[in-house]
Amino acid sequence: MRLPLSPDVLAAARTLWDFHLVYDDLAEADLIIGLGSYDLRVADRCAELFHEGWATQLLFTGKSGNWTKKLYDGSEAEAFAARAGKGGVPDGAMLIEPEATNIGENIRFSRAMAGDNIRRIIIVTKPQTQRRAYATVRAQWPEVPALVTAPLTRFEDQPVEAYPLQSLIHEMVGDVQRMVEYPAKGFQIAQSIPRSVADAYELLVKAGYDHHL
Repeated sequence: MRLPLSPDVLAAARTLWDFHLVYDDLAEADLIIGLGSYDLRVADRCAELFHEGWATQLLFTGKSGNWTKKLYDGSEAEAFAARAGKGGVPDGAMLIEPEATNIGENIRFSRAMAGDNIRRIIIVTKPQTQRRAYATVRAQWPEVPALVTAPLTRFEDQPVEAYPLQSLIHEMVGDVQRMVEYPAKGFQIAQSIPRSVADAYELLVKAGYDHHL
């Protein structure tokens, strides 16, 4: 069922979008970690950062999920590596972690694969999952400085055919809930939720955007 996209819903969705953005200033790192998803623009961004010289090694992480098993023949990580390869990244510069099923596993499994000689990492994910990735890596890989970034995609351009705007809103609502609940479980660090974000979250839940809760 397609839920309504009233002006109030769109305004609330944009409030959540703005809250989820991080876009850290970049610095040279030992490893760029691309979090797998439906959004191959993340792989393109990883390739761009590689060619710009921010790191000499990429690690793509992610199994296939509910959305991506219909999009890719193999895992998200393999699809991202193939895309980065088409963007000129050599095979020898890429590691593939094909088992992670959520952001927590993305971070934990990448940490295990990366080894002990990592001094700084760059996390690349979808724009709307930057804050969740930041909170997760700070809780689960705290000893290594981590910068978080994403493709430079506008809110209006983020939806794609396989993942329309309603799906994006469901995801952003669910991630706000996780930011409230996950710190007590040790999955993420605690973060302050502004009143405007809490109000937008409540409006969207009441409007039916609760599939990721």
